[in-house]
Amino acid sequence: MYPVPITYLFDFEFSTEKMRPYIMAEFAANGARHLVLTDVLISQCMQNPRLKNQLKEEIAQAGLTFVDAHAPFGTNEDLNVPDPSLRGAMLDRLKLALRITAEFGVDSITIHTGNAVKEWRGYTLQQLHDALLASLEVLLPVAEELGITIAIENIWFANNTPEKLLDAVHHFRSPNLGICYDSGHANLMKCDRGFGDDCAPLKAWKDWAPIQWDDHILEKLLPEVTTCHLHDNQGQYDEHKTPGSGTIDWPHIAGLLKTAPRLKCIQCETIPVRTRSSIADICRAMQRLFE
Repeated sequence: MYPVPITYLFDFEFSTEKMRPYIMAEFAANGARHLVLTDVLISQCMQNPRLKNQLKEEIAQAGLTFVDAHAPFGTNEDLNVPDPSLRGAMLDRLKLALRITAEFGVDSITIHTGNAVKEWRGYTLQQLHDALLASLEVLLPVAEELGITIAIENIWFANNTPEKLLDAVHHFRSPNLGICYDSGHANLMKCDRGFGDDCAPLKAWKDWAPIQWDDHILEKLLPEVTTCHLHDNQGQYDEHKTPGSGTIDWPHIAGLLKTAPRLKCIQCETIPVRTRSSIADICRAMQRLFE
């Protein structure tokens, strides 16, 4: 048995209210014990506060629990929003996401740092990083009050490299701030596979900085990893496929994660409906790796 809980994501935006308990039951029938309180579920709870009690009843009836969460995300919703006119709404929304997470008894939430995107071309990478730090300065006291660990995630842009994430974590040195290691994002940044401009990282770094391929992302982040998102791809785009269906070296990843001193949980971030992956296949893949 793996020493930390293993949780599973489902893209509940494609389910109805009547289908949701069935989906939860399918995960339970295939050996899952925990699900992710997803960005979609949190957003739905923001819109309908009565949904929280309904979700609590549904997951309890399935014999499951929510263990980790993912905050709503997007260009104007992420931590590095540099535009002063947009920052207040972003921070209020993330504070609410933290409180909803705590109401479910969940103590780990991944929040995107935000990306170096065309909307922020008028800002420098340092200004985006400063905006990230300013946001964490506001949110960490809320997380500490609620007993939640915020995890910031490696993606494939010039502003969420291991070095940038570690700088933020070391800046605060808070037990309530860690890192979410994302295997699929790390695989994109592993090396130049000869796709030319037809790959996510090269498109992301274009016009910002010379790309820095990195085959040791997990090794760098490991001391501060508190949660992880595990999914697979072919190294070109962020596909969120089932572990074992792409090019990631899973025995290597699983072995390293066992040594992560701060690890609280492991999340399978295969997206079932989007990738047309069966719940049974997803659960079996994770069980082979970690149970």
